[in-house]
Amino acid sequence: MAQITEYLGTGRRKTSTARVRLAVGTGNVTVNGRAFDNYFPLEQHRGAVLAPFAATATSGKYDVRINVSGGGPAGQAGAVRHGIARALLEADAALRPLLKAEGLLTRDPRMRERKKYGQPGARKRFQFSKR
Repeated sequence: MAQITEYLGTGRRKTSTARVRLAVGTGNVTVNGRAFDNYFPLEQHRGAVLAPFAATATSGKYDVRINVSGGGPAGQAGAVRHGIARALLEADAALRPLLKAEGLLTRDPRMRERKKYGQPGARKRFQFSKR
């Protein structure tokens, strides 16, 4: 049987979905065919994406290829972080306590609330007048 060389993980946050492929390598990260620093220019997003590697001390051990779609930069960064954590878990099940302690395996359930009929938004109401 063939040796598994790639580990897959799917991450989601808000309306973003990330498909992550980990392969043993030198730490090269590409997102949608672009360089990691180019795709996530903000330091807080880059930190969020690399949090699973920092928590498990596996920085520079894996090459990461990511396809992410939907949502904005923050949601995409959260989805990628979730996907990397799941892929690391597939690569080494012994990392589960470390990832779980940091809360990286939990899918963030917060979603945008739908707009309701008869009002201008999800919670906002039209102005009330008694007469």
